[in-house]
Amino acid sequence: MDKKVKKALEASINSYAKSEELDGAGISAALINVFESDKAFMDKVSDMDAVFDDEQHFEELREYAFDLLMINFFAADVEKLEEDYLDSEEWEAIEEDTIDRGSELLNILLYLRECADDEIEPSLEDFLKEFLLVEEDEFQDEYRIYEKVIANQILIESDFAAVAKVAKTVNEDEELFEIFYPLVGFFSEPKPSDEQLAEYEANALNKSLDTALYQLIINFNK
Repeated sequence: MDKKVKKALEASINSYAKSEELDGAGISAALINVFESDKAFMDKVSDMDAVFDDEQHFEELREYAFDLLMINFFAADVEKLEEDYLDSEEWEAIEEDTIDRGSELLNILLYLRECADDEIEPSLEDFLKEFLLVEEDEFQDEYRIYEKVIANQILIESDFAAVAKVAKTVNEDEELFEIFYPLVGFFSEPKPSDEQLAEYEANALNKSLDTALYQLIINFNK
């Protein structure tokens, strides 16, 4: 299991469990077993879903755990497969079967992995323009999804209260509904102090999930 993925998974579960006053040890251990297994990717997806089916109190984290499972596949599992596996019909079928799974968090994690490989500091402008290519005509889907982030880039210079105020304007049917606050929060404070974490949590719209996702991102970035 990729070390960054493990750190991010544990941090998000521990944060959510603490906020909801739950015991996260069981689900954390169960998910790590799934991630570390030598099973095929879709079997891992089934096993992950079974864990969440048994741990309904953590349901909000299911699709974000899927994002981490996907990143773990790219970072660790794919090394054990044929060199051109990601171009194979088998992988194409997996992408088709999982097209409705996960979230926009996957893009953030892929970007941070690329930053680590290239040894550059992540920035919101770089994420939008160089990774998502939102200014290119052929990437207008990405522009549509991230339009509210694009229009409010100045928020990374503001406090968390200002970020939360704009987050309230994101509609429930938008892809960034749950991601906006932790995404902008991360690019505002990628390495928060305890005081900054407390401020972030105090302004969160959904304290448990917002804080868990922020912890996931900042720990993956370490």
